[in-house]
Amino acid sequence: MCRPFVRKVRFSQRVSPRFYGLNNMSVLKSIQNAVPPIHPEGHKFILVFLAGTVLLGWLFEPLFWIGLALTIWCALFFRDPVRVTPVSNSLVISPADGRISAVGLAVPPRELGLGPEPLLRICVFMNVFDVHVNRAPVTGRVVRIAYKAGKFLNAELDKASEDNERNGLVIERPDGRVVGVVQIAGLIARRILSFTREGESLTVGDRFGLIRFGSRVDVYLPATATALVSEGARAIAGETVLADIDGATKTPFVRVS
Repeated sequence: MCRPFVRKVRFSQRVSPRFYGLNNMSVLKSIQNAVPPIHPEGHKFILVFLAGTVLLGWLFEPLFWIGLALTIWCALFFRDPVRVTPVSNSLVISPADGRISAVGLAVPPRELGLGPEPLLRICVFMNVFDVHVNRAPVTGRVVRIAYKAGKFLNAELDKASEDNERNGLVIERPDGRVVGVVQIAGLIARRILSFTREGESLTVGDRFGLIRFGSRVDVYLPATATALVSEGARAIAGETVLADIDGATKTPFVRVS
């Protein structure tokens, strides 16, 4: 009885090493895409947390795991993911990740020089798990930066806009209209960082600052602008549309609570 002919193929003949190299590169690229980059401002804090973790683990092993969890949280706090910003001259984009805590008319802080009349204010509250890198809500030139020392009340309170430590930017759009952006410190936040200067130009979505740790960002727009988000909605910095500055769009883009 004849046995069927079976060709024996070596492993190296079936799959080339080059295929495995490409496959490994794809896996590494997938991992890199899944893990957001860390803002350089966070590197020193992560190293401090990591050193503390090693020390705690050396003193008492169970503390190592607590320290490791805090180190991972620190790394996540300073993450700086890539964002895809909508392109439209009339749209105002969220400057921060977080929850929309207030939408309505309010008088802007005096140091911004935007006048005594109420403007449309949209507040974005960031908790300690949100991305804290702030992005420009519109394209324009920074005509004023005003820092004001203050308290560290809960940033969700309405009076935090007046009483808390804050840093304000006034951005003049190409059409001459101005937009105010105010970084407000909170209960835990103790440092507001600004990456821009007066006279510099920003493109919508550009990084302009960061707040450590947990805070709020207010955006002041002309009273004729139309808010396109409601209280309780989640916002993503550099992506979520907050308002139409021309007041033309009447249907909210975001109604997610």
